[in-house]
Amino acid sequence: MDDFGVYAVFGVNGPPQKLLSAEGSSRVRVAVPPSVRQVVLFSSGRWGERICVNAELSDSDRMPITIGKLTPYNKCLSWEQWEEETWIDSVTLNVSLEGGNLSTKPEVIMAVKEYTPKDTAAPPAARELHGKRKREQTAEEEEGNDWTKRREEENTCPNATTEKTTPVRKVRGQAKGSQKLFASGAETTKLKGAGGKAAEMQGTVGRTPPQSAVRTKSRQAKAPTHTAPLASPSGRWGQTLCPIDAQTAILIGGQGARMQFCKDPMWKLCTEDVSWVAAETLAEGPTPEARIGHTAIYDPDSRRIFVFGGSKNKKWFNDVHILDTQSWKWTMVEAQGKVPPLAYHSCSMFQGELFVLGGVFPRPNPEPDGCSDSLYIFDPRLSIWYQPIVTGDKPSPRSGHSACVMQERKIYVFGGWDTPVCYNDMYMLDLGLMEFSAVKTTGNPPSPRSWHGSAVLSDTKFLIHGGYNGNNALSDAFVFDIDTNSWTEVSAPELSVPRAGHSIITMETAGHRCFSEEDEDADMNGGRTLLVFGGGDNEGNFYSDLTTVAVEELLGAI
Repeated sequence: MDDFGVYAVFGVNGPPQKLLSAEGSSRVRVAVPPSVRQVVLFSSGRWGERICVNAELSDSDRMPITIGKLTPYNKCLSWEQWEEETWIDSVTLNVSLEGGNLSTKPEVIMAVKEYTPKDTAAPPAARELHGKRKREQTAEEEEGNDWTKRREEENTCPNATTEKTTPVRKVRGQAKGSQKLFASGAETTKLKGAGGKAAEMQGTVGRTPPQSAVRTKSRQAKAPTHTAPLASPSGRWGQTLCPIDAQTAILIGGQGARMQFCKDPMWKLCTEDVSWVAAETLAEGPTPEARIGHTAIYDPDSRRIFVFGGSKNKKWFNDVHILDTQSWKWTMVEAQGKVPPLAYHSCSMFQGELFVLGGVFPRPNPEPDGCSDSLYIFDPRLSIWYQPIVTGDKPSPRSGHSACVMQERKIYVFGGWDTPVCYNDMYMLDLGLMEFSAVKTTGNPPSPRSWHGSAVLSDTKFLIHGGYNGNNALSDAFVFDIDTNSWTEVSAPELSVPRAGHSIITMETAGHRCFSEEDEDADMNGGRTLLVFGGGDNEGNFYSDLTTVAVEELLGAI
């Protein structure tokens, strides 16, 4: 007997309600009452050949608020209204089953069973108490809204098109008030309107960057409730792309249009034929919750990916998730020691340990979020966090910076921001001495920026590309030489599209197999290609294109 079923609980007092069964429809839509502030979805019974259950909370325009997935290894999901900014009223839960012997029955539209307490008699003073409590609650909500606005100054997507007041960011060397951070709707019009004809740009998700942006005030088209399976990742920013071998990389997380977290959070990239495979259901165990601003780093010795931190709206993470790429199984670490919830930090792997620097962290009400200047180290063998003793001239607090490990003994930290200052300075951490020092550079340095991309090109050189300067996404590229401490700006048509929050890695790809033996960097870059994925342009566009540039081409341009 097939006893499989999917159930939902609406609200803290609601009874479990059966949505899917072995004999029923494989698709169900449920209108969630406005009074419900929590939804729990879970499965019961044997999964058999079934692959997953897709769940989506959508608003009245059928735009996703949040998404999730039940699998044989992750059998429960829960959502609360305070976690989702766009969860207001008229919310719909859409549930669909994949795999197994799917029913051909049409989609079922259901109503939530209202919960009625057995004893509805109110105490004598209930009305007075209720009125007082309501006034107190209103005051708390108003205070909470003020706190939320302050906190969102740090934890907001620079590509967002929401009509919120934008905090001011100052770039060193510029006059006060000259830059706007997170320019939105009307403010973008004002900034661009100095030329006369710039209008508000529609938020879009594009597989490839547009050659000529068409500006319009029309509303974004509604997304259908059910879409065909994607052949490649949707447009996003703030994701991670982590190489695990010479020709494979794993994409995790990210955020797309209308500040919605991606419904396809995990993909596997094969560079041999430049193909994508949806990978969320390939791995066992509890997958990381949707997030942005996290880090993912691969340890070649243990062949595991370590995912740390990030944020989701007003929710912050300090958890460590590990994906074993041999068994394809997720585990969540119960680590000892203390590390704060962080997002937009940097994470570097050195001798099997994770070096986490900087990032945004939440502060208690009513303080705004802050940036960290601390270094935390995670030891996977002992599952413990600790703070090392570090000397020297360390970087000021910042987030959205980059960190490159060079010659297995130095970490170079560049850029980032801490409201309202944006940086273009460089620091080096000597991993042998555990000493920071400011790097005095020569040449033409990049302008101040954060959320840029970086990648090691050779034993002595790394690349900085794009980013966000507090007003615009950038498209310029620079190579830094650690031998001479010099910057060189490089030009490549493939890197000409402005983007921030994108991913850059170097890997083997077909067609780039050899390089001149006369080049000093040939031993490392021979046959290697720079891959650039995703990001946003701060105009509402989020990219899903995969751009490739030969490493030898970039080094040859110096």
